[in-house]
Amino acid sequence: MCGILAILEQQQPIPREQAIRMAQTLKHRGPDEQGIYADDQVILLHQRLSIIDVHTGRQPITDVKQRVLVANGEIYRHKELRSLCPEYVFRTESDSEILLALYDTYKSALFEHLDGMYAFVLYDPTTKELLIGRDHIGIIPLYWGRDAQGTLYVASELKAIEPYCTTIEQFPPGSYYDGTLHKWYEPEWKKTLPAKELRQQELYAHLHASVQQQLISDVPLGVLISGGLDSSAVAALAKQHKKTLHSFSIGLKGSPDLLYARKVAQHLGTIHHERTFSTQEGIDALEEVIRHLETYDVTTIRASTPMYLLSRYIRSIGIKVVLSGEGADELFGGYLYFHLAPDKKEFHEETVRKLAQLHKYDCLRANKATMAWGVEARVPFLSKEFIEYVMTRDPEQKMCQQGVEKWALRKAVEHLLPKEIVWRQKEQFSDGVGYSWIDGIKEYAEQTITDEELALAQTEFVLHTPDTKEALLYRRLFAKHYPGQAAAKTVLFQKSIACSTPKALEWSQHFIGKEDPSGRAIQIHAHTIAK
Repeated sequence: MCGILAILEQQQPIPREQAIRMAQTLKHRGPDEQGIYADDQVILLHQRLSIIDVHTGRQPITDVKQRVLVANGEIYRHKELRSLCPEYVFRTESDSEILLALYDTYKSALFEHLDGMYAFVLYDPTTKELLIGRDHIGIIPLYWGRDAQGTLYVASELKAIEPYCTTIEQFPPGSYYDGTLHKWYEPEWKKTLPAKELRQQELYAHLHASVQQQLISDVPLGVLISGGLDSSAVAALAKQHKKTLHSFSIGLKGSPDLLYARKVAQHLGTIHHERTFSTQEGIDALEEVIRHLETYDVTTIRASTPMYLLSRYIRSIGIKVVLSGEGADELFGGYLYFHLAPDKKEFHEETVRKLAQLHKYDCLRANKATMAWGVEARVPFLSKEFIEYVMTRDPEQKMCQQGVEKWALRKAVEHLLPKEIVWRQKEQFSDGVGYSWIDGIKEYAEQTITDEELALAQTEFVLHTPDTKEALLYRRLFAKHYPGQAAAKTVLFQKSIACSTPKALEWSQHFIGKEDPSGRAIQIHAHTIAK
């Protein structure tokens, strides 16, 4: 994982020194080295976190035809893809160079051959052609915007370009730009109701393959374990291929996640690390968390703060790569409100909506909270091949069964883990680290912000007006670092509701009037462990 910055379509020359200063705001994403390419048309910069091809994979990468690439992320099965490009002369062992090779052979059709998590800018100084691309779901963050003169800026994070742009957006997932914006990822399951049978053995095989291909690394690798189904399944599959595997968990003292993660680690035989934190420690970190996350979404910040604190510890012991369980809840309807889905059509349409928004929430959290400390988070549930399998199966087989969500996934992996882990009820990460965490933030916000201030929030923030004291706290911290409306518009804002999705309001009157988006607000939630 790295940080990239590109200045393109320059309407007036941008000083090289300015570009370097902009790239330095991304240094946390790539602390190992910096690279730059500049001519009179473009400036490309790269902050490198060396994971694959540590010695020769420095970027920008230039091919024999002088085309230049800066890329962030990982391309899966990149060595196998080399067979598709027999005429291309490779200069490195880097997975990123396959983008240049595929472009040489297929031009913008290269995306059809890729699976991975990535964002990149490719430039041909001879023809002046450029190509900007982002992965299918938006696992890797990417922003773009223009200044008052029309110069185009592209960067891994908002902070690198926000001071210079009058308009900024997240670059849309599954898209590319070559002078015109195109959508390259538009699978049929977005528009139709799938009918193919989901077979447990096939599901297991696809997940196993996804985990295995994401274990490739030239540096030490670990797994995040919350003690829930998703991360535990990933850890169990990873352990089959890694004799020595470090695992990590975090929580308040006595929290559900610490207890269950410890049981998973003991079962698998990982080298386990626990990080406990206090509510005050989390509150103290909120401003830095929001600065790194570049959002004011309540649930995202709640969950990101423990992940941010854990990532600092992970990097301190020399681990650069971790596998995580993001994406399973969106694919399999894992959130507790999915119990209320009235039929398979509504269930499927809601999973499609959740996946479409994932780059604004869980993908953003997993990437930015870890990359704040130069740690790369990989997410096997979100590989393109795995998504394609799951989302083309009959959604009725994914609906909640026998009183439990994600029944199909649980059955597929139940032989890997203890029964109490496989059948543990869904616990949102921000809840599982300890119920006192959310309660503590809300209490802090109550003490910090007056009723009068909340009543005037509409005046203070006309755009995306906060509706709770906690939301107003986050909105102010965001505005402190990103004051313009252009930055605020990059955040997908929704009111604080228990289900965190407007559609589910139609499923049950239970959600009406509920402000807390915590999973504990759902009636089916069971407090398995006392505070």
